[in-house]
Amino acid sequence: MCDRFIIPEKLYGRETEVNQLLTAFERVSTGSTEMMLVAGFSGIGKTAVVNEVHKPIVRQRGYFIKGKYDQFQRNIPFSAFVQAFRDLMGQLLSESDAQLQSWKTQILAAIGDNGQVLIDVIPELENIIGSQPPATELSGSAAQNRFNLLLPKFVQIFTSIEHPLVIFLDDLQWADSASLNLLKLLMAETGHLLILGAYRDNEVSSAHPFILTVDELVKTGATVKTITLSPLSRVDLNQLVADTLNCKLSQAQPLTELVYKKTQGNPFFATQFLKVLHDDKLISFNWEIQHWQCDLAQVEALAITDDVVEFMALQLHKLPTQTQEMLKLAACIGAQFDLNTLVIVSEKSAVSTATALWKALQKGLVIPTTKIYKFFTQSDNEEALNASANPTYQFLHDRVQQAAYSLIPDDQKQITHLQIGQLLLQNVEDKNLEDNIFEIVNHLNLGIPLIDQPLEKAELASLNLMAGQKAKNAIAYEPAFSYFKIGLGLLTPECWQVQYDLALTLHERAGEVAYLLGHFESMQQFIQAVFSNTHHSLDRVTSYQTQIQAYAAQGRNEEVMQTALSVLQTLGVELPNQPSPQDIQHKLEQVALHLAEKRIEDLVNLDKMTDPESLAIMQILFAIIPVVFNSFPQLVPLVILTKVELSIRFGNAALSPFAYALYGAILCGKIGDIDTGYQFGQLAMSLLLRWNIREVKSSTLFIVNYVIKHWKQPIKKTFSFLQEAYSAGLECGDLEHAA
Repeated sequence: MCDRFIIPEKLYGRETEVNQLLTAFERVSTGSTEMMLVAGFSGIGKTAVVNEVHKPIVRQRGYFIKGKYDQFQRNIPFSAFVQAFRDLMGQLLSESDAQLQSWKTQILAAIGDNGQVLIDVIPELENIIGSQPPATELSGSAAQNRFNLLLPKFVQIFTSIEHPLVIFLDDLQWADSASLNLLKLLMAETGHLLILGAYRDNEVSSAHPFILTVDELVKTGATVKTITLSPLSRVDLNQLVADTLNCKLSQAQPLTELVYKKTQGNPFFATQFLKVLHDDKLISFNWEIQHWQCDLAQVEALAITDDVVEFMALQLHKLPTQTQEMLKLAACIGAQFDLNTLVIVSEKSAVSTATALWKALQKGLVIPTTKIYKFFTQSDNEEALNASANPTYQFLHDRVQQAAYSLIPDDQKQITHLQIGQLLLQNVEDKNLEDNIFEIVNHLNLGIPLIDQPLEKAELASLNLMAGQKAKNAIAYEPAFSYFKIGLGLLTPECWQVQYDLALTLHERAGEVAYLLGHFESMQQFIQAVFSNTHHSLDRVTSYQTQIQAYAAQGRNEEVMQTALSVLQTLGVELPNQPSPQDIQHKLEQVALHLAEKRIEDLVNLDKMTDPESLAIMQILFAIIPVVFNSFPQLVPLVILTKVELSIRFGNAALSPFAYALYGAILCGKIGDIDTGYQFGQLAMSLLLRWNIREVKSSTLFIVNYVIKHWKQPIKKTFSFLQEAYSAGLECGDLEHAA
């Protein structure tokens, strides 16, 4: 008879659900994509059921990766996806050098020159594909188009008949909007993929963003199935109690009834309740009769709350004070945390921190996730800890984290988060600040009411700007908008006088993201603030671009042109609403005059354009080209000729190849000067190749090979370039020219 009190780590009454998940994996192994959702109350065993299929999936050469959303960190974009992809990168790095090189080749072939876009979201990817060139900065919907095309292509590398992919996302009720959008993308465009999701169905309504996302997926025809877990039956609970006490079912029945009465069959609550009974010596081993025994009368008399968080908080109160203090800080950090971070925020030594955690580890309330953990739990000196890798931990359950967080008095929560944020900020190296910006800023933002120094507010506004920009780069527009608005709220009323650059950038970014989210009224407020407070017309150009894009997105083409012509006028460019043939002829003559002493092929050697006003004009003219072509064709020649003239006079810009290509199209198609038009097409191609200008690659290749090249070359010589234009358009989110 065993005298150790051990609750078996096995599932009771969940065999059917486990088999359903394994059957779903068999189906996706043949090429389909499915989502299997496991729903139920907190503690009902959702995570345990999913984890049960981990080993069988890996045995069949599937990749199983997982991430978890955090109840206290909901503003971090893609948090569970990032954890899952980091998990995947770790698995890849454990493979042979030959396999790793193969993965590197496949990834680079799929994502092209856009590696940095994904590294910004999954930093560990750089360990596999190496450093990548900076991502091309795209405006408006092009950035979102690029991301939406890029990430599914990346995931598809790891989904095949040889290696199906399973992504487990836990606690989806706390998922951010960017994650929900990514979920829709992956379900639409990937095969050999099984997404397992767990969520608390009692914490979501029919209007919850996650449920709305699931409804959308079902309407598109995606395969989405839900398994709802019920509490343990009395029979299953009886088996659990009997296995724990190593006795007959009949002998365990009285205690089972008491446990069921207190916990209503919630597995997590039931196991914790049994542990507490043992800890409080209400369950003990009788050496004389060699059996476990229980004081049923005292158990019956226990005034146990039916609130799991309150119950767990009472158990945490039994731990040493230093352990409780450490768990409070750990709960603020997240469901998962590491020793180094806890050392920083507790301001204790590594030994003191690990020692304080030890009681929680002994009780099983915190679990080490680092395989080498036993090495340094037995160490008793700082050197041994410093020599070891940074150990990581996780709370046994969300309810334990929640209980630990509840130990912090409400009037102390703000100061606790503020101090954590300040300590993390003080201890992060400048080069690593952006990688850790969300965690730092989220803590600091919770303490904003306690910040009264203008310099501290300005610093936090700058940090929110950095966080917002990182979220925006990851196409997580909702969190980005939140960070920008918080940053604006930290500015002083005199910000346009004393914090001009910060105020300008925050208003610009907030306006752009508001447009991307379709919040046009908010966008207009931010833009109007820029128009009312800026010193120079150049400082208003970015906001004018946003306004133009917003008008175009709403089909308000007249307002697009009114805005563009007005801002161009302030920059010294007069474009008539209704140009006459004489206006166009005059502009053609001006361009010819600037070309008089230059050879067309030598224009590729012009210096880069640096004049700020010329660059601003090029950007505005580029922004209105789709509207001009579709609604104001009479202005097309003047827009193109103006861009060509600026390039010849002030140097080549990133947008110049497209301008040269369009000018070549005019010369070939409208004027009949095929030789000169063809030369400008070749100039556009040469400049594109020399500077590797990705943002206009698709549009330039399209114009040259669809409109110009066939005048001098057989049509079959355009096909490969048009295919390249298509691929480039997808890579840069330029869907118009790709289509």
